[in-house]
Amino acid sequence: MANKIVVLDGHTLNPGDNPWDEVGKLGDLTVHDILTVDQVVEHAKDADVVLTNKTPMPAEVLEQLPNLKFISVLATGYNVVDVDTARSRDIPVSNVPIYGTDSVAQFVVALMLQQCHNVGLHQQAVKDGDWAKAGEFCFWHTPLVELAGKTMGIVGFGRIGRRVGELANALGMKILAYDVYHGDVPEYDGFAWKEVRELFAESDFVSLHAPQTADNTEMVNKDLISVMKPSAFLINTARGGLVHEADLAEALNNGEILGAAVDVVSKEPIEESNPLFSAKNCSITPHIAWAALAARMRLMQTTADNIAAFDTGSPINVVN
Repeated sequence: MANKIVVLDGHTLNPGDNPWDEVGKLGDLTVHDILTVDQVVEHAKDADVVLTNKTPMPAEVLEQLPNLKFISVLATGYNVVDVDTARSRDIPVSNVPIYGTDSVAQFVVALMLQQCHNVGLHQQAVKDGDWAKAGEFCFWHTPLVELAGKTMGIVGFGRIGRRVGELANALGMKILAYDVYHGDVPEYDGFAWKEVRELFAESDFVSLHAPQTADNTEMVNKDLISVMKPSAFLINTARGGLVHEADLAEALNNGEILGAAVDVVSKEPIEESNPLFSAKNCSITPHIAWAALAARMRLMQTTADNIAAFDTGSPINVVN
């Protein structure tokens, strides 16, 4: 009998341009655009395989899914699943560890370049007539910054962090990195390992790429921000919970650092009460660094591979 496969929140992976065909070949597939945690048991009570991106699967939900045999997370981070409870029931949990490296790293560079040149602002200024009124062959509303010679600090030097380092180095930047596990030193010049506090103090741009854990939740707080340069810029495309958002907002509003760009926040979708909404010089994007079509296609294929491997009795990318 074919597996009954239920997708809890499939809309972001396939809003219409990334078909479920390969997954559908592996069983009786039902795709829900988005379910809340309270709806999971009702819609997945008969499922053999559940796919989830951000819909939580806590212990109390898992305990009410008697047929469940396998969970595949439609992402790299798997904190939405109670993996200990799943393990206790001999339910493997797999993730997709490699799919968005280039997409996320490219997005980080885009955020840096936006800060350096404010392309959108100047494009709009031209349309608003500012150039025609300027009386000169060029003008600018904000400082224009050259990245060559600047220092990029990267917290979390895994696949994505290393790719960000390569791209930043290609732009002429020096690279500082922090990670619990150092690994190989990159081949390019101008690289150094640093402790977190040193990295924040010495960097012109700081980019976060660490997974969120109990030990590093809200690590970017008032104390750590206080050592940053007044001209420094913070980028977060990792997890919103790495940042104490009220402390960052206060630092931005007081001019303690120059600016920030966050693609993730502590509670998503963002709430109007989030202090970063009203913070000065803070760019907020809706968690899209991962979402280039090429990356989503890789994610879809690896998910199909995860299910197929489970079906053979040799699951891959297991996190529990």
